[in-house]
Amino acid sequence: MKGSIEVIAGGMFSGKTEELLRRVRREVYAGKFVQLFKHALDDRYAVEHVVTHDQTALPCIPVQSSNDILTHMREETRVVGVDEANFFDEGLVDVVQALADRGLKVLLAGLDMDFRRVPFGPMPSLLAIADDVTKIRAVCITCGEMANYSYRCDGSDDVVHVGSTDAYEARCRSCYHMGTRICAVPPERRPSLTTSTSS
Repeated sequence: MKGSIEVIAGGMFSGKTEELLRRVRREVYAGKFVQLFKHALDDRYAVEHVVTHDQTALPCIPVQSSNDILTHMREETRVVGVDEANFFDEGLVDVVQALADRGLKVLLAGLDMDFRRVPFGPMPSLLAIADDVTKIRAVCITCGEMANYSYRCDGSDDVVHVGSTDAYEARCRSCYHMGTRICAVPPERRPSLTTSTSS
């Protein structure tokens, strides 16, 4: 089997984890043994599952460091998925290279930038070594244009700050610079998909 590295990158609410799980499920359907990992910091929705914002979930192994991935590897594994790659240490780059060199397909998803628009953790290096990069964008919560940035709206200054709609908004470049002058739209007032029809 030919090894490879695929990285899915983008901002909050762009669908990175959703795309990762889609690829993981495809590999499972193809009969391949897959192991899915995430950083233990991400306990927003579940401890031992990778969960999208719309609650799609697959079981995973939560780990504290990149070396823990190697510790948990099984001989029969052919595909490795890693969510929230941005939270990992720089050693993740070497781990990913080693797995791909052994013939495994490695799928990773993570934030390419933190809330300050600074490249996040090992993501720049992972993007550089990837055989395939998919960069996806969200929709700006304030104007509806394409959004590349994760705007921190809860006042925290910590670079690593796990949160969802309670802490972040997807913003385009213009709305990111407008900052808090734009009122955040509370989750209960955000539009949702409807199946009702009007006559």
